[in-house]
Amino acid sequence: MFAVTILGNNSALPMHDRHPTAQVVNLQEQLFLIDCGEGTQIQMNRYKIRRNRIRHIFISHLHGDHYFGLPGLLTSYGLNGRKEDLWLYAPEPLKEILELQFRAAGIMLPYTLHFIPLKSEGILLDDKKLTISCFTVSHRIPCWGFLFKEKEKSLKLNPQKLQEYAIPASFYPRLKAGEDYSAKDGNIIKNEWVTQPAAAPLSYAYCADTAYDEAIAAKIKGVDLVYHEATYLADHEEKAFSRAHSTTRQAANIALLAQAKRLLIGHFSSKYEVLDDFLTEAKGVFENADLALEGATYLVHR
Repeated sequence: MFAVTILGNNSALPMHDRHPTAQVVNLQEQLFLIDCGEGTQIQMNRYKIRRNRIRHIFISHLHGDHYFGLPGLLTSYGLNGRKEDLWLYAPEPLKEILELQFRAAGIMLPYTLHFIPLKSEGILLDDKKLTISCFTVSHRIPCWGFLFKEKEKSLKLNPQKLQEYAIPASFYPRLKAGEDYSAKDGNIIKNEWVTQPAAAPLSYAYCADTAYDEAIAAKIKGVDLVYHEATYLADHEEKAFSRAHSTTRQAANIALLAQAKRLLIGHFSSKYEVLDDFLTEAKGVFENADLALEGATYLVHR
């Protein structure tokens, strides 16, 4: 499963039973936390997030609604006896902020916290299942987006054909890698006779807080699911620009330019209690759009 669960979808002021930004990406039961606004721990409890499966946390920027919940979460991990290492990817000043808070409170974490400062665009994590990279967006302070991409998958084996051609199990890994099989009688069993193409790898982009910036579209070209902030409705475009945020239609236009398959919009201003117009405006530009609703899980698919 490749999916995104929304824990917080509001902007700076928690209102209307909406919470500051936080979301969890689940890729085959590996969990990744993106941003950690106030109340993230409570939201994890509410929506039954298995927080101990989180080994990597990504903080987009140092506005409080995106990280004020982090010191508490890191402390709670310690209080619950966490021993497993944790990796934190964030703007460099956050390291000093956390060290000051922990030092002032006399906190010694019982696990190793690896701090990886965000300094330039590129790959942050590369493992056998996926790559995660960061890219710059356009906000009032340094701010980063994150792109999650599955690795190319192995070919699928056809059990019926494997039995028909009497291919030994020891050769299966080589078939998955694309090799043909040489039978004992000298005949060549073509790979395509006994395999099926794997599903194409999927991708998810998180665009964080940003003014309208068409350069973002090139960085996430062809993405299957993109989250883009839409703090304001379209009639507040000037206010969005002045605060380095985006409107519904601007977010939808980035998805259109990026040739994305689906769009999630969030980071809603507290001035709006009802969100129906957000979806209507976004769909007017990019039909396959959804609201990022708290507690909802959105599958990454084609």
